[in-house]
Amino acid sequence: MTQNTQADENSTEYEIQQMKDRFRGFLPVVVDVETGGFNPQTDALLEVAVVTLEMDEYGQLQRKETFDRNILPFEGANLEESALKFIGMDDPFHPFRGAINEKQALIELFEPINREIQQTGCTRAILVGHNAFFDLNFILAAAERNHVKCPFHKFSTFDTVSLAGLAFGQTVLAKAMVKAGIEWDNAMAHSAVYDTEKTADLFCQIVNQMPMLSE
Repeated sequence: MTQNTQADENSTEYEIQQMKDRFRGFLPVVVDVETGGFNPQTDALLEVAVVTLEMDEYGQLQRKETFDRNILPFEGANLEESALKFIGMDDPFHPFRGAINEKQALIELFEPINREIQQTGCTRAILVGHNAFFDLNFILAAAERNHVKCPFHKFSTFDTVSLAGLAFGQTVLAKAMVKAGIEWDNAMAHSAVYDTEKTADLFCQIVNQMPMLSE
């Protein structure tokens, strides 16, 4: 039986299911960061991409909107040459990046998340990511540094490393994509937007394959 057929047969059940019910009041939001190193307290946050999710009329999770901001290194931030080479960034201060300061970037990225929380009746957002604590720790550090209220749960995440390991036997993002049948372009990898949208597709597929257990 195909996934679409299953969704059609269960449409009545899924039509009354809402995001807040599926994730215990949490709104899953997919995030990927590009940084100047591995230490969220000392190393620059250079780019953040955010993908919001929604449920269709059958309760199937899917991508909704993508938001992305290039960010200027905060004053005194460390920039590891190896990290910049890994993400393919020659000059974080180059004007063509269109980068903005950290505080403004967070405000602009958190606004649609807070709007989704309100519209869905959720209590707060929960970060979805591949090695999610890396992304969460950089977001939390930047929010604290700039005195911006963060919409994300401070210690809970949905990590697609673990989820893909359980669902497909693969923890590497590119390999998990192959197993999931999701198109993957290595040349596009380590772009925050590309990685976030692909991680969102992976998360949605895993969730949609798992039936919601009735109470």
